[in-house]
Amino acid sequence: MNEDTPKPDSTETPTEQSEREPTDIFQWANQTDAAKNELNVEFFLFNKGFTPYFTTVSDELDAQLKPLFLLDMMSQVELGAGTGLTVRDYELSEKEDNVLLRTELEKVKNADSLIHLIEHERHDMVEFSEQEHEIKRIKGIIAKFSHKNDPKKSFYIVKQVSASNVLPGTVSWEFKNGKFESFTSDFGWKVPTDSQVLIVDGDIFIFNQSKFERLFNYEFKKQLLADQKVAEIEKLYKLSFPDGLDLQTVVRERKKAVNKLQKLEVGAVTQEQAVQYADDMQLELMTDDEGAIIIMDGNDLDMFVNLINEDYITSEITGKRYEIKLKRALDEAEGEPPRG
Repeated sequence: MNEDTPKPDSTETPTEQSEREPTDIFQWANQTDAAKNELNVEFFLFNKGFTPYFTTVSDELDAQLKPLFLLDMMSQVELGAGTGLTVRDYELSEKEDNVLLRTELEKVKNADSLIHLIEHERHDMVEFSEQEHEIKRIKGIIAKFSHKNDPKKSFYIVKQVSASNVLPGTVSWEFKNGKFESFTSDFGWKVPTDSQVLIVDGDIFIFNQSKFERLFNYEFKKQLLADQKVAEIEKLYKLSFPDGLDLQTVVRERKKAVNKLQKLEVGAVTQEQAVQYADDMQLELMTDDEGAIIIMDGNDLDMFVNLINEDYITSEITGKRYEIKLKRALDEAEGEPPRG
């Protein structure tokens, strides 16, 4: 939503509030192209915990900023306008040639939180320091572009900061004046030239899907399948949670469980079998007076999912217990009758 657009009245129904028109990316490109010489740029880094830091760029880099962050992205959209580029919802589509994926900022919790902090909590933000924050913990860089004459009109371009693009100063040399010399900086960073993520007026445009998902830990399609598995689990198993928690909430905060649920065959192990299995493996699985399996946190969830996925074994040779990380079914032994 543009800053100039009046905010929805609190009396509007949720349906009315959800009817916000998506950003016209082609109009954005045209308007930005016309005003590209009137844009100011600020930079922010954010870490793997999605804490943002402000940082500065020297004046001598001014000539590189727009080509590295903005102009190629803008050109892709302008070229796409003439070649039939289609914008589709990320949650409903797969990446295809000549398709630009889009989603709403509010759906991507980590991105929404970062933009909120930059816009409204700047006074609490600290400056990035390699000694205190370490570049190896940094996940991405955000370039905020604002119109000089109207600072409220802004958009954000986000790029991934990966270890492969970082040059540690302590173990690097630089070639200068015909010879190698010590690298005098804390670190160097090779700016990726590809277009990755654009955030404008409440929308996120995804130029690189894999980098978008890694930048914000947003794997909607995985989560959608996990949600379906959760619904199946809730029908087949009796579970008990502390007040304020439910299976959906615990799963959403547990990436390991989301990944495990992708291939889980729900129902292959019954509730009674899971409880007995836990007892056989000497696991601290708790049940309440009604026989419901108690899940207090993510660790309990991991144990439960491992049980119904048969991920614990006892070695017949050593008697040691193991958690299986990867299972591959073996063919039936020659001459052995099929099981089941």
